[in-house]
Amino acid sequence: MRTLLFTLISLACSLALAATVYKWVDENGVVHYSDQPHPNAQKVQLKAAQTYKDSSPAGAFAPAAAPSARANAAPAYRGCAIAQPPDNQDFSNINSLSVIVQTDPPLRAGDQIFLTLDGQALNEGRATGTQFTLSPVDRGTHTLQAAVRDGDGALMCQTPAITINVHQPSIQNPVNPVRPH
Repeated sequence: MRTLLFTLISLACSLALAATVYKWVDENGVVHYSDQPHPNAQKVQLKAAQTYKDSSPAGAFAPAAAPSARANAAPAYRGCAIAQPPDNQDFSNINSLSVIVQTDPPLRAGDQIFLTLDGQALNEGRATGTQFTLSPVDRGTHTLQAAVRDGDGALMCQTPAITINVHQPSIQNPVNPVRPH
């Protein structure tokens, strides 16, 4: 829900700045919005922003000014992705796997990256940073996903899930080099 609200607010800000907005759906079915053209992107037609003009006399009602944490917040991430390993990669006989997450713009101070493997939090639910080594790596097909959260825990960006396939020798294999005959 926060992602949808954030997307709508971003679109409204884009409209206020008179920017052209493009929309596309990637191969994982994730909808993206950007101010930069993208292959297969469609130009989004936005309605004019609704405005309000205060008709009360100046100073008649002046609420106390309270700084808003979100008002001073840096602009949203344009994107984030798992740069390594690539999607649908096969690995054989590995003991560890290096995971690298990239964000655009680079990760801001106070924001943290959290990884999940097969829907379960890695690193005991603690932040992992932009680089993380997964060890040990169990055999099988796994999905890996990253989420960028701010200091309050709000979701700032989430990567599409990638799939990796890990092949390890089986002790039940009759030609296993670990178990000579």
